Amino acid sequence: MDSNSPDRPARPVARVVPDPSTADSPCVAVCSTLFDDICRGCGRTVMEVSNWVFMTQQEKQEVWKRILQEGYPRPPGHQRTRPES
Repeated sequence: MDSNSPDRPARPVARVVPDPSTADSPCVAVCSTLFDDICRGCGRTVMEVSNWVFMTQQEKQEVWKRILQEGYPRPPGHQRTRPES
């Protein structure tokens, strides 16, 4: 039986979230600011995303600390609910 056989269940695809100790950027390729100015994939603000390459290591570490505390970065496929007003 080959791996594309309809009798074999599909294997789940691993969702990789960047490790702040090794990744420069928290980007998970889910770039969306659908409801506000926060990317629903990485948790950075629009300004943080656009200025990331110009930020110092200390500034990047501060952003990493905040987004990790807020539960980011989120793997692709994670659903975010609309914030309450």
